[in-house]
Amino acid sequence: MKIERVKGTRDFLPEEMAKRRWVFERIREVFERYNFHEVLTPTFEYTELFRLRSGEEVVKQLYAFPDKGGRDISLRPDMTSSVARLFVNSFQTAPKPIKWYYMANMFRYEEPQSGRYREFWQAGVELIGSDRVEADAEVIALFVESYLATGLEDFTVNIGDRVLLDEFAKMLSVKDDVGLMRLIDKKDKMSREDFIGALREFGLSGEGVEKVLSLIEIKGLPGEVLPKAEELFTGENARAEITRLYELVDLLDAYGVSKWIRIDLGIARGFDYYTSVVFEAIAPNDLGIGSVGGGGRYDNLIEVFGGKPTPATGFAIGIERLIPILEWKGLIPEPKLRPDVHVVPIGEEVKKAAVEVASALRRARVRADIELTGRQLRKALDHAGKLGVPYVILIGSKDLAEGRVTIRDMESGEQRVVEKEKVVEEILKLLGASV
Repeated sequence: MKIERVKGTRDFLPEEMAKRRWVFERIREVFERYNFHEVLTPTFEYTELFRLRSGEEVVKQLYAFPDKGGRDISLRPDMTSSVARLFVNSFQTAPKPIKWYYMANMFRYEEPQSGRYREFWQAGVELIGSDRVEADAEVIALFVESYLATGLEDFTVNIGDRVLLDEFAKMLSVKDDVGLMRLIDKKDKMSREDFIGALREFGLSGEGVEKVLSLIEIKGLPGEVLPKAEELFTGENARAEITRLYELVDLLDAYGVSKWIRIDLGIARGFDYYTSVVFEAIAPNDLGIGSVGGGGRYDNLIEVFGGKPTPATGFAIGIERLIPILEWKGLIPEPKLRPDVHVVPIGEEVKKAAVEVASALRRARVRADIELTGRQLRKALDHAGKLGVPYVILIGSKDLAEGRVTIRDMESGEQRVVEKEKVVEEILKLLGASV
């Protein structure tokens, strides 16, 4: 019986893995430059962790199941909850701020579509222990720099604020402010007519609908948008939050990332636990991919999980959405999967010598392969040619008896005999000259 892979999952072949590793390495380098340190939590957690965060409804979106001991377990849908749990378990008294990053696979039981799978990877950071705007700026600047490290430059990071949205809900006398946030968060996935209909079905009057439509249009450059926000919001909490946004924008200018920053007061983000600044990255594309990552401040989550009140902020980059855009723009280098050298023993009696040469090359950090199928010389050379190997080392019994081997340049066909003990040195010279 042929068994297919599970719906919403993928098999990654060597070429794809090389591209993914390239992207992860670029991002990891920037994370560590900002002095974030890698953590990894278990792939599954008690389902209660996610219930506490988002309520019973979230279970429908999880791979949730009882284990053999009857415990209610779920595969992690994100890392923020797990990292917060880790902090509560073991690090509440540690020096602050704590700066952690992760690169891991997540799982959500939802319908697969463009850029969305049931198993997917994220690269993200969590900065725990600072409620100051400097922490928001640090995280958002790192968010921008992470995309730039992959070569992506055509994108914007749109910043919104949940405090202002909560104040807006109060202005509309909306009791279910979370429901309104969820509705606003889905606006880009709906037509204008459907969005208006959803707002009316939610219970807003015609005037309320118009106010929401006006709010989501307040977006653009910070210098243009924030003065409009000052006109719209008059409450003390809102005023304080707008002042914070001005400070944030000023700090992001000092980080040198203002070029990519926009303000969009219609951003709600999907998670209920955000408490202040929220943000997401948008990279224009023809692939039907929307946000390629996002995050925000979540000052209440640690307490929800049983910890002392602790401020925190962070983000996650959607790798499954980022990589197709990078490929579409031609920003990921073609992977180099071929070896630098292929070692071919000519005859059974020289197999040990061939292994010795290949091993010496590998210890010198040369990517070396060795003939393992017993091909005859001509077929072995044909195989090396198909692989695109630049150099082949031929080891014959006659040359070996004299302490020598032959290096063949596969492009020119030229061959040269060198001492076996100097073959590594010669190959390193050839490879260095070809770089």
